[in-house]
Amino acid sequence: MDHEYAISVNNVEKTYHSRDGEHNTVLRDLDFHVKPGQFVSIVGQSGSGKTTLLKTISGLQDPTHGEILVKGRPIKDGVEDIAMVFQSPVLLPWRNNLDNVLLPMEFRGTRTREAERYARELLDMAGLGDRTTRYSYELSGGMQQRVAICRALVSHPELLLMDEPFGALDAMTRDSMNFEIQRIWQAAGCSVLFVTHSIPEAVWLGDRVVVLGDRPGRIVADIEIDLPRPRGKEHRFSPEFSDYATEIESYIGVTTGIS
Repeated sequence: MDHEYAISVNNVEKTYHSRDGEHNTVLRDLDFHVKPGQFVSIVGQSGSGKTTLLKTISGLQDPTHGEILVKGRPIKDGVEDIAMVFQSPVLLPWRNNLDNVLLPMEFRGTRTREAERYARELLDMAGLGDRTTRYSYELSGGMQQRVAICRALVSHPELLLMDEPFGALDAMTRDSMNFEIQRIWQAAGCSVLFVTHSIPEAVWLGDRVVVLGDRPGRIVADIEIDLPRPRGKEHRFSPEFSDYATEIESYIGVTTGIS
């Protein structure tokens, strides 16, 4: 039953139509489910429709065909239990970190003492408890992204969508953020769809890795990652980790055979 899943993507297609009558199908025949609390990584070549998939799941755009459900409720009905983290933190420079995190609650008219307490807890959990009154320009790129993640989590979302959130960070900061997001996700308990171009990152973070083939994007592999949690650096050098990465690499660039 669809209501047993955090999210259900049922036979989804997304086609863009131009004014001159041409059409461009970006996603086709997508069908998968995400269990509550599951972390699902999504990989594929550039242009395979990963970002389009997240935008469609978030409700920012409608699918051309098919249906998306969040806990059994159609996303088109305006489900609010979804938050999204983009590649850029998009913080408001005139607001301090605490106020940036609380922005979604202000939009909803629910900035209460309880909301402020939880926002402080999130910032503390993200290692920023001593920077609540600082501004974004006073933070490193990794710190800014942690604030953006806290902002996404402050409304207790059932589903967190992350679109290449660490892509603009340097290698060392990105590595550190992998550990941070694992810790924050396990504490928050929400389901995550995480788009990345990094296969090692996808394997290390994910309970599953969904691989999209070349456009039109279609699932060519859905691989369960059987590695213990919490994961440490030692797991990245294990034979099992290497096997998963090699298997996923073999699917990257696979075409769907549909024009």
